[in-house]
Amino acid sequence: MAKGKHKMTPSEKSQARWGLAFVAPTMIGLIVLNFYPIFNTIYQSFFKTGDFGMGNVFVGLQNFASVLGGNEFWRSLGNTFKYALIEVPFSIIFALLLAVFLNRKIAFRSGYRTIFFLPMVAAPAAVAMVWKFLYNQQFGLINNVFGTQTAWISDPGIAWISIGVIGVWSIVGYNMILLISGLQEIPHDYYEAAEIDGATGVKQFFKITIPLLSPTIFFILQTRIIGALQQFDLIYMVMDNSNRALSSVETVVYYFYTQAFTYNNRGFGAAIVVSMLVIIMLITFLLQRAEKKWVFYN
Repeated sequence: MAKGKHKMTPSEKSQARWGLAFVAPTMIGLIVLNFYPIFNTIYQSFFKTGDFGMGNVFVGLQNFASVLGGNEFWRSLGNTFKYALIEVPFSIIFALLLAVFLNRKIAFRSGYRTIFFLPMVAAPAAVAMVWKFLYNQQFGLINNVFGTQTAWISDPGIAWISIGVIGVWSIVGYNMILLISGLQEIPHDYYEAAEIDGATGVKQFFKITIPLLSPTIFFILQTRIIGALQQFDLIYMVMDNSNRALSSVETVVYYFYTQAFTYNNRGFGAAIVVSMLVIIMLITFLLQRAEKKWVFYN
């Protein structure tokens, strides 16, 4: 005999209503702030923006053909990858070294952790002002200390490196905190057994710490690649429009901002964003495939 559907009691109905009420703000926020802009951007990418945002004209794949067929998109994409090649690996390496050092029992350990994490909570505008002063060719602290006249952010040959250094400095504290939490999950018994077997500290680091920390390292790697490929605010605040090195550090998101909000070509800008979204999705897919080979789950 088939059982009938379970009827909810008044208490269960009340709990369900309260549960729905608690998750409703999050669901509404996701729809309004995430899902709707995504689908609207994809929709706008097939149109040519009309005057004052009205009277859009459907152009099909013309915007994508213009984006992918132009040199500026590929140049900005190359700049984006150059920035990521500096920020991602160096921020992880420095953060890992700091995490290992600050995971030990040393004096003022909490203070050191706070100092290294401070750039993460500092206002981006304040960070940009400080680094612009440090990089200033005539009055900057770096040139005064080393007795040089290097144009750190106006020389096209080194400006992208200078921007990358700021990116590493800004994010290394956040990566460090995540790695410290991962280190604290590794049982100390493994290290004691390794010491009994005669393993040195360096060998323990590469044979125990790195493999057991690989899930955290991979998470940071994946999120930082995505974050680096979306870099905008740092370049926008550090580089002036008149800076001759701007073209050597202009990222895809900065290129989108210029096209969409400076030239008011929203459809073309939407096509840039959708193209970058596809690239990020492809990179994420490849990283997920590589996770099985790179990540060790104990």
